[in-house]
Amino acid sequence: MTVEDDLRQAFLTSALSDEQLAELMTAGEEETIELSEVLFREGQPASQLFILLEGQIELTRRIGDETIVLTTMTEPGQWAGGLSAWGAPDEHAVYRATGRVVSPGRVFVLASEELGRLVGKWQPFSKHMITGVYQTVRSIDATARQRESLVALGTLAAGLAHEINNPASASMRAVESLRDSSGYMLSSLVALAERGISAAQFLELDQLRLELVKNPVDTETAMVRADREEIVGEWMQQRSIEIAWQMASVLAAVGAQVPWFERVESVVGADALDPALRWISSAIGSASLLSELSEATTRISHLVEDVKNYSEMDRSALQSTDLSAGIETTLAILAPKLSNVEIVREYDESLPRIEVYASELNQVWTNLIDNAVDAMHGNGTLRLATSLDGDDAVIEISDTGTGIEPDVLPRVFDPFFTTKDVGKGTGLGLDISRRIVVDRHRGEIGFKSSPGATVVTVRLPILR
Repeated sequence: MTVEDDLRQAFLTSALSDEQLAELMTAGEEETIELSEVLFREGQPASQLFILLEGQIELTRRIGDETIVLTTMTEPGQWAGGLSAWGAPDEHAVYRATGRVVSPGRVFVLASEELGRLVGKWQPFSKHMITGVYQTVRSIDATARQRESLVALGTLAAGLAHEINNPASASMRAVESLRDSSGYMLSSLVALAERGISAAQFLELDQLRLELVKNPVDTETAMVRADREEIVGEWMQQRSIEIAWQMASVLAAVGAQVPWFERVESVVGADALDPALRWISSAIGSASLLSELSEATTRISHLVEDVKNYSEMDRSALQSTDLSAGIETTLAILAPKLSNVEIVREYDESLPRIEVYASELNQVWTNLIDNAVDAMHGNGTLRLATSLDGDDAVIEISDTGTGIEPDVLPRVFDPFFTTKDVGKGTGLGLDISRRIVVDRHRGEIGFKSSPGATVVTVRLPILR
């Protein structure tokens, strides 16, 4: 039996004219297939069309740590692949399964590019229809996923803006106060010079300043500090010291008491007491403001680092990752939503680092944690746990929300399915999470739910 006879009997090519069949045979070729030979792999670009002529081809898909048989091509004329014929190669134009030969035989192989050319020549209307439908489905899917990404991005951006606003505002306040404090410091130095204090007097004055700096009083109560501020404020006011009460709060905060003030007066004299105290208080105040500024900018720097780690900027896609660290980074990004949530961490420190697409998994943690917080209406207990189970890393995220209805549970991973109010969800978050866990990492993801106890479990194979 010739290849021409085989193709004449194949459903896909049986209606071709003699001329068209001749063109098809010229564009493609017959190939012998051997037992256990892999013809194409799941996820690779579908750059060829395979038409079975003889033998059997098993189509399998990897789900979790198992290989599932989807179907077996046994009938001559059955075909697989060729998706790249209907548009530019992309993430959608890939083989949906792995084709492995389970019975030797023959196939007719045609490049997807040639398939598209021939169909366009023979049936231009049909090709336009197929291409249009294919591109439309891809466009709808891409738009929906883009919408989900934008919703997630908007949530993260709002949270990040809120987190950055506090240290940024603190920084601005510190800068403004530092400007005033620097002005007081310079004017007080000028005033001391005008009073003619000596270098020796200034060195003694600086030693008195250092005494306060070297003796922190952080452990005392606010009431004790307030009482001391009242005493030293009155002492300065009795001596007609300008801005006495402003300096009182600064100096009392570092432990200055009346005997210390009397020593300052004995060093510089009553005439230079005002500028001497202004210089010390402004110097101490400036140091305190610089410390606040450092803390604020450090917080901003940490937030930027969290965002960088979350998105895995400047890093390869597949990398050795600490799963607990990725979850913690996600918690930092979602911090504004977690202000009223109790977080319980149960991380297994023996869990090894694992080769994963880190930025994609961070998107999974974001979707799952965000859903858990929404289910609790922002109040409740969020439990995060990691553990090792054989060759799998297991991550559990549980919440004390209202739970998932039994009739809803089987549909949680369906694209576009959502129980959230209109405008609050697209129904793609869990579908995307499932694709990342199952398709990208060969893992598993599933829910168990009852009122007050919903647990989502993610299993990731450590050895890929």
